[in-house]
Amino acid sequence: MYHEKYPYVSMRNAVYSTNGMVATSQNLASSAGLDILRKGGNAIDAAVATAACLTVVEPTSNGIGGDNFALVWANGKLHGLNSSGPSGNDISIEKVKQLGHEKMPTYGVLPVTVPGAVAGWEEILNKFGSMSMEEVLTPAIQYAKKGFVISPTVGYYWRKAYEKYKEIFKSDEYKYWFDTFTPNGKVPEIGEIFRMEEHGHTLEKIAKEGSYVFYKGEIADKIDTFFKKYGGFLTKEDLKNFKPEWVDPISVKYRGYDIWEIPPNGQGIVCLIALGILNNIPFESSAGYIHKQIEAIKIGFSVSKKSVTDEKFMKYTAKDLLSPDFLKTLQNEIGYKAQIPKDILPQKSGTVYLTTADNKGNMVSFIQSNYMGFGSGIVIPNTGISMHNRGADFSLDEDSVNKLEPNKRTYHTIIPAFITKDNKVVASFGVMGGYMQPQGHLQVVTQLIDKKLNPQSALDAPRWQWLKDNEIEIENTFEVHLAKELELKGHDVKMNLNNGSFGRGQIIASENGVLIGGCEPRCDSDIASY
Repeated sequence: MYHEKYPYVSMRNAVYSTNGMVATSQNLASSAGLDILRKGGNAIDAAVATAACLTVVEPTSNGIGGDNFALVWANGKLHGLNSSGPSGNDISIEKVKQLGHEKMPTYGVLPVTVPGAVAGWEEILNKFGSMSMEEVLTPAIQYAKKGFVISPTVGYYWRKAYEKYKEIFKSDEYKYWFDTFTPNGKVPEIGEIFRMEEHGHTLEKIAKEGSYVFYKGEIADKIDTFFKKYGGFLTKEDLKNFKPEWVDPISVKYRGYDIWEIPPNGQGIVCLIALGILNNIPFESSAGYIHKQIEAIKIGFSVSKKSVTDEKFMKYTAKDLLSPDFLKTLQNEIGYKAQIPKDILPQKSGTVYLTTADNKGNMVSFIQSNYMGFGSGIVIPNTGISMHNRGADFSLDEDSVNKLEPNKRTYHTIIPAFITKDNKVVASFGVMGGYMQPQGHLQVVTQLIDKKLNPQSALDAPRWQWLKDNEIEIENTFEVHLAKELELKGHDVKMNLNNGSFGRGQIIASENGVLIGGCEPRCDSDIASY
C-alpha cells in the first residue's frame, strides 16, 4: 500500500516492528504501554495502561474525569466501545435557564456529564484484556506519585490554561483546580519534575477496587457532595446507573477500503459522509481536489449538526445518513466555487489519541478527553480528578436535535478510526482536536490511500481546517500555489502559525505481518516498539 506514488519529504522516518507497537502523544505513556507488551500483555492491556498514564503526564488534554471511545480489532473482528456518559437525570433546559443562562455554559458544574473513562478502561479490559486493572495502572500510579517531567507541548498548554483561568475562574468551586495544577500559585515549567499525589492515590483505589469506587463507592460520594454544594445536577445515582455500551462500528467504502468510525453520538459520521461523497470523484493531486475535500467536509458537518446526537434521540439513523442515494445527492451539491452548505437531510421513506498493536493480531484505536483542555475547571477535592465539560455542546434551543435533556449523551467530538480491506486490518488511526478531528481523519485517509504515503509521511503532510462559511486555515507548510488556487475558488484562506490547531494524530498500519507506525510531529508524540 505504501509505495509513495506521490513522494513527500518526511520530518522523521516511519517506525517498523513485528512484536508490538504503541503510538501516543507522550513518550512516557508510549513506554508504559510497551512495558506491558513486553511483560506478556496484549494490545488491549497496553491501551488501558497508556490511557491511564496519559491522564497523569498529559492532564492538559484528558483525565480520570473524562470520556473515552475505542475501536478494537480482536478475534478477527472490529468491535466498538462508547464510554461517553449522559447528562444528569435531574437537569433540564428550564432549570439551566432559571439559573440565568441563555446558552449552555462552558465551565463550572453545569456542563459536567457522567465521566465514562474509568468504566471504559474496565470494560475493555474485562472483555479483551489478559491482565488485571492493578497491573496495567501501575505505571500511571508510579508517575503520579514519584513525578514526571513536563514536556514542551504539555508545558505550553498548561501555562496557556492558567493565564486564561486566572482571569475567569473567580468563584470558590474553582479553587481546587488551582490547588491541584498550580500549587503555591506556580505553573510547572517545561523540564520540571511534577507530582500528582492525590491523582496517584485515586488511581490506586481504582486499581484495587475497580470502577466500583468511582461510580458507587468513596469517589462517587465525593463527587455527589461537591455537586450538591455548588448547585450542579450530577448525582451519585447518575454515576451508579452508568454503563459503557458496545456498539457496531459504522463504515463507508473508499477506493476499495472500508473506513470505520464509532456511530453517533460521535462525530465520526462527518468524515464518513465526506469520504462517501468523494469516493465517486476521481483523485487529483491538485487544489481542485482539496477544494472538493473542503466542500465535502462542510456538507458532512452541516448534515451532522442537524441530525446527530445520542442515537436514541435521533430521527435519522447512521444507515440513513450513509445511504448511497443520499451520498449521491450530497455529491451533486459540490460545485466549482466554495459555497456555504445548505441544510440537507435524507428523505425518510475539542483529547488524547493512542493506538496499540501486538503480535497476536490485536489492534486498538483509542481516544480519551476532558474537552477544551483541562475540561470544566472543576476538580473534586482530595482526589486530583479534573472533571470534563462535555455538556457544553448541548443546545438550550428546544428545536435542536442536540437539545439538553435528562440522561442524554451530547454530540461528541472525540472519535477513533480504523481501516480494513477484505476483512483484514490495514491501519488504526486517529487525529485529536475538537472539530478538526473528522477533517484530520479525511486528510489522513486520502494521504494513505490516494497518495500511498507511509503513516509518518501521512501525518507530516500539511493540513487545512475549515472553520465556518467559506473560511479555512492552512499550516505554514502548505504550498503557496495551492492556497492561491483555493482563493480563486472562493475560499477565504488564512494561515495559522499555531500548528497545534490542526490536530494531533497517531497511526499504526499493518502489512504482511509488519507493523508500521507514524506519530504526530506537531506535539511531543512518540512510538515505542520492539
